[in-house]
Amino acid sequence: MSKEEWSARKEASPVRIQWDPERDLLLRPQAHRAIQIGLSKKAVELYVHQWITRVADVTPLAHAIHALLAQEKFEEAKHMLPQEKPYSSVFHPP
Repeated sequence: MSKEEWSARKEASPVRIQWDPERDLLLRPQAHRAIQIGLSKKAVELYVHQWITRVADVTPLAHAIHALLAQEKFEEAKHMLPQEKPYSSVFHPP
């Protein structure tokens, strides 16, 4: 695929997906990868106006974790991270 073809496909797509290395608390890449989803055009409108169900300010949590990392209390910081659960449902946009 040429660069021009790739650019045209990218511009035509409202969603972009790529795999990025997951990082630990010290920002070191991990062996496993995390999916990164980029939204543009119509997908952004749907996301902002329909798909968001809740917004939570986690700034105090991030500051608390950062303070523990600065004190080299890595295990305590690790325990404060939100628990991630596998997403098993198939998403069907409205």
